[in-house]
Amino acid sequence: MKTFLLLLISSLTLWANAHIFVYHRFGDNRYPSTNTSIKDLKNQFDFFNKNGYKVITLNKLINALKNKETIPEKWVVLTIDDNFKSFYKNGLKVFKEYGYPFSMFVYVEATQKGYKDYLSWKELKEISRYGSLEFHSYGHGHMSKMSTSDLKKDFEIGLKVFREKLGIKPKYFSYPYGEYTKRVKEIAKSYGFDAILNQNMGAIASFSDIYDLDRSALVGKSNLDYFLKIKALDAKWISPKSYPEDGVLKFLQVKTDQNSKHGYYYISGFGSSRVELNNGEIKLNLNKKLKKFRTRVIISIGNKMSTKLLMKDEYGTK
Repeated sequence: MKTFLLLLISSLTLWANAHIFVYHRFGDNRYPSTNTSIKDLKNQFDFFNKNGYKVITLNKLINALKNKETIPEKWVVLTIDDNFKSFYKNGLKVFKEYGYPFSMFVYVEATQKGYKDYLSWKELKEISRYGSLEFHSYGHGHMSKMSTSDLKKDFEIGLKVFREKLGIKPKYFSYPYGEYTKRVKEIAKSYGFDAILNQNMGAIASFSDIYDLDRSALVGKSNLDYFLKIKALDAKWISPKSYPEDGVLKFLQVKTDQNSKHGYYYISGFGSSRVELNNGEIKLNLNKKLKKFRTRVIISIGNKMSTKLLMKDEYGTK
């Protein structure tokens, strides 16, 4: 019996889920959709404290995934996209007060050219005493609309300036606007990042793709309690794999390891619908003309979720 219980506990913790969250602006009411008020930030941090969550570095989570270690259920990673001044002015003191680590993904051109509302190199160096600085592109372009040569130029210039100004080689990359295609992903991987992060709502489990890690956004009117209940769904996406050339999503076929009889699927612009499962598989004829150039297809079974981002790629889907 003792051996059985140990095996049961081991299996439960092995499939536990961590969560990565992304912020943008702090205490900046000019941009409500990307802003997190200081009151909300403190409430979120208090929630972590009171409910036994452990805020860890992104590096610790990535190392655990790479080493196939157990992912504890209450691990949380905090990230910040774009090096806005509002973090330095308003957010940093809260992170320091709670002793929470973070990773900031730097939009290099904005600092290099001194854009309004963005941090200076000096301020970024000061911030690096409390959290890691990572790469968020040079020009913050819509990467699916950029040619392969322009994409490579963006990475090469951005990484060169990043290293020269900060004396750091970034380990991680997050996509501008959370937009990517298979082609963009492969180009990003070629620059040797240890992990790549998206902006798809979800969770992190031992089977998560280290080059396609989900992050939920704690901006605007977000629901932390809901996000923390989401678990990662181990799913094999057979169709769709990319944005359809004619813009029509004809089929949906996803295999999972779940025993449930039904689940739900969501398509941007169409909402959510119930779907029956056959031995854990979803198989539907849809023929839906997609309404958005950036479409998320989400499969959920209970509180488990898997997302496929479909983006038009101006230079092919490869």
